[in-house]
Amino acid sequence: MELIELNAKLREKSGKGVARKLRRNNEIPAIVYGAKKDSMMLSLDTVTFDRIIRKNGSMGLFFNLKVGGDSGEEKMVMLKNMQMDTFGLKYLHIDLHEIDMDNQVSITVPVEAVGDSKGVKEGGLLQIIRRELDVLCKPTDAPDSIKVDISDLDVGDAVHVEDIDLGEGVEIPHEVNFTVITIVAPSVDEKEAGEEEEDLEEEDVKATPAEATEE
Repeated sequence: MELIELNAKLREKSGKGVARKLRRNNEIPAIVYGAKKDSMMLSLDTVTFDRIIRKNGSMGLFFNLKVGGDSGEEKMVMLKNMQMDTFGLKYLHIDLHEIDMDNQVSITVPVEAVGDSKGVKEGGLLQIIRRELDVLCKPTDAPDSIKVDISDLDVGDAVHVEDIDLGEGVEIPHEVNFTVITIVAPSVDEKEAGEEEEDLEEEDVKATPAEATEE
């Protein structure tokens, strides 16, 4: 788990007018809440926060939050929710959740396929059905991604959630043994498209000598 430094300013007022004013000043309204503590209203620098998201993505982020600068209060928090505008261009509000390092938290982790599948080499198509999964673990055990080895997968094979072992202390909560990754046969249209391309290549080869003779 990587802790990212994040500075914040304390704010006392809330409401749409206050939020709009913050955004005009290149700040994002934010809130920190915890199970046993009162919530705290904050504002974050838009440029700094956007730089963090572009570099690290938005899933499974943990911050060392400094409220009021280096001499202010520090909190260990995780990104819980990020509200964007309709076009996904502006940050509207950020929800942060204060965490206890000794307690389990639920985080969303991206799924990553690794290796070269036998089925893909034979013309099959890789389908990642679940591109992210929720895991339950302590913050120190949180994985950056869930790597699934697909090397031995043939056409028709699949990896289900119960096939994934993330080691001691990390659990993927689920009630149904759903499919995460599978290798499927190419569709009829794709096969026909491939055959048409081969036919065109053959026609080009046959036409070349004739064209050369005409010249």
